[in-house]
Amino acid sequence: MQLCSRISGKELLPSVATIGFFDGVHRGHRFLIEQVCKAAAARGLASSVITFPVHPRKVMQPGFHPELLTTCDEKVALLAGTGVDYCVMLDFTLDLARLSAKQFMAALKQDYQVQALVIGYDHRFGHNRSEGFDDYVRYGRELGMEVILAQAYSTDAMTVSSSAVRRLLLEGNVSEAANCLGYHFFLNGTVVNGYHVGRKIGFPTANLCVNDSEKLVPADGVYAVYVFLGEKKHTGMLSIGYRPTLNNGIDRSIEVHIFNFDADIYDQPMRLSFVRRTRPELKFDSIGELIAQLHKDEAEITAILS
Repeated sequence: MQLCSRISGKELLPSVATIGFFDGVHRGHRFLIEQVCKAAAARGLASSVITFPVHPRKVMQPGFHPELLTTCDEKVALLAGTGVDYCVMLDFTLDLARLSAKQFMAALKQDYQVQALVIGYDHRFGHNRSEGFDDYVRYGRELGMEVILAQAYSTDAMTVSSSAVRRLLLEGNVSEAANCLGYHFFLNGTVVNGYHVGRKIGFPTANLCVNDSEKLVPADGVYAVYVFLGEKKHTGMLSIGYRPTLNNGIDRSIEVHIFNFDADIYDQPMRLSFVRRTRPELKFDSIGELIAQLHKDEAEITAILS
C-alpha cells in the first residue's frame, strides 16, 4: 500500500475508492475494503481508501475530544494489511466540509483519479446530508464516475461499528470488542516511572504513558494482556485505575506486571494488547488482602493466556 498525502492525482493510477474515517479498521471496514479491491480487480483499476488524519468532528466542533480506537499512524498500519493499493490522506477542513456531494466527487475524480466510488450502505457526505445513494449515482453519471453501493456487513452475533466498539471498551468488554475489530484492541506508549509500590509487594509493574491523549483507554479494572517490547511478546496482568488501596496518587494509571520478566525498560516503547477483563478495580482493607488478590489474579490470567 502506498500512503498518498497532498499528492497530485497525476501520480496516482485510476482507482476504485471508498471514503471514511475508518477508526479502528474493524471487520465492517475490512468487508467494505474487500469489496473495493474486488471491484478494482474486475475493472482493471487500482484500489484506494480515502481517509482523514484528524476526526472531522474536531474541525466542525473545536471543543470535541474524540476517543479514538486507532491513532492516525495505527490506522494507516492496519489499512496496509487490507491489501488496498493506496491510502489517500485528506486534510478535513471547513472548506472541504462546505463542498456539496457533487463538488466533492468532482474533486475526487479530478485530483485523485477516482473512477468508481464504493459507498457504504449508510454513508453520507457533502454539506447536504439529506442526499443519498440515488443522488450520488446521478452525480456520478454526470461526472463520468461509477457509483457502487456496498453490501452491508452482517452477523447475527454482533453489531459492528466504531461506536459499538467504543461502548464495549468503555464497559471493559475487551473480548467482545476484539470480535468486532478482528484483532485485540491495543495501546501504544512509553514506559515511564511510577510509584514503585509494586516491586515492594512482589508485583513490579511497568507504567505506560499512552502516545496519544485522544486514544481511548478501556474501563478501569484488571486485564489479561499481551505485552510487546520490540519484537518480543510477553504475557502479563494489567491494572487500569487509581490504586484505591494504596492511596498514592490521583492520576489514572496503566500499569502491567509482566510475567517472568525482570529488566530495566524505562523510556522504551511498549504495546499492550487486551485479551480479557477479569475484574473491576477494587479497594481492599489492607495491603495483605491486595497481595492475596494479586496472586489469585496472576493464577487466573496465566491460565487465560496459556
